[in-house]
Amino acid sequence: MKHILLALVATASAIVAQEKPEAEVNPSTIAASIRRGVDFLIEDQNENGSWGGATRTKGLNIYAPLPGAHHAFRAGASGLALSGLIDSGDTRPETLAAIAKGGAWMEAELPKLRRADQTTTYNAWGHAYGMRALTRLYQTAKDDAAKEKWKRLAQEQSDLANRYMDLNGGWGYLDIYDGLATQKPTGITTCFTTATVLLAMREARDVMGIKLDEKIVKASLASIERQRTPDFSYVYSHSHIYRPRVPINRPAGSLARSQACNATLRAFGEVKVTDAIVDEWANRFIEREGFLSIGRKRPVPHETHFQISGYFYYYGIFYFTESVEFLPPAQQPAHAAKLAKVILHRQEKDGSWWDYPLYDYHQPYGTGYSLMALSWCREKLKPQ
Repeated sequence: MKHILLALVATASAIVAQEKPEAEVNPSTIAASIRRGVDFLIEDQNENGSWGGATRTKGLNIYAPLPGAHHAFRAGASGLALSGLIDSGDTRPETLAAIAKGGAWMEAELPKLRRADQTTTYNAWGHAYGMRALTRLYQTAKDDAAKEKWKRLAQEQSDLANRYMDLNGGWGYLDIYDGLATQKPTGITTCFTTATVLLAMREARDVMGIKLDEKIVKASLASIERQRTPDFSYVYSHSHIYRPRVPINRPAGSLARSQACNATLRAFGEVKVTDAIVDEWANRFIEREGFLSIGRKRPVPHETHFQISGYFYYYGIFYFTESVEFLPPAQQPAHAAKLAKVILHRQEKDGSWWDYPLYDYHQPYGTGYSLMALSWCREKLKPQ
């Protein structure tokens, strides 16, 4: 058995080495990449202003009760795509028109977002990334009436997310394993879904002044803390607390989750997440990015090394920026340059970025994550 494990590690290491990202990072290459990503999203936008849809199915499709699951997927993908467009800073008329259409869809559809049924809470992703988009619409609004509108909608999304907090604190996305159907979710709260929601709430609070329910924030932070291991890996879900060393819960399996969870605990005042921890995990992410990349585009979740799924990839790319933002300003550019190299290298020929074939949502969400992250890199790499 030991020989088999060593062989697997050696094989994985060889693959990681072969996949070393290479790209020239400078203002011109970053600007060109961002423009290609923006062009893709403009072309890919639905007529009604959203992105993605319940098409491009395959042999194995993610469980999605109709129609609510797809409303949640579309809300999440559209929130990310719209956020990416806004962060890009592109002011061409066609970009501004796409942003306006996306904002109109958000205004009309986000208030309708609920969980599909008692087996899923995919809507947590829609509430979180809806808030991300609403925060940016608020920041770019031209008058007080528009700002008030976006703030009101963001408060509504925060309150709706609160309704679906799990009994264990925090948020999950599935509730199918215990055979129980409850009004209050009692499924598998996950540290990363919880981090996603809390960071979106914090941003909306800091930018727009929405009110957070401190009891819910406290319970959710406690849930993340329970899922943290001493090395600042985070187990996949609350039920994994009792299995902390299965592959998905080891550092390589936690590369993406640790970015989001460390950022969340730090954002809400956890002193254990020091600069040294943030820096260490940022370096780990870049050095071991190949483990995440091996899972990209594979249609079966958790089938590769450390039970990594493709959809971990661009999630980790974006939350890398949220984590590194807590480091002293002088340390951030070096990390930004390394991350930019990865993002530039991974861009597809059509200008998109994607990591997992999720119906027709994967290119909008992957491109949204990447544009936000690459726009952050651009800002950090500007001469001081």
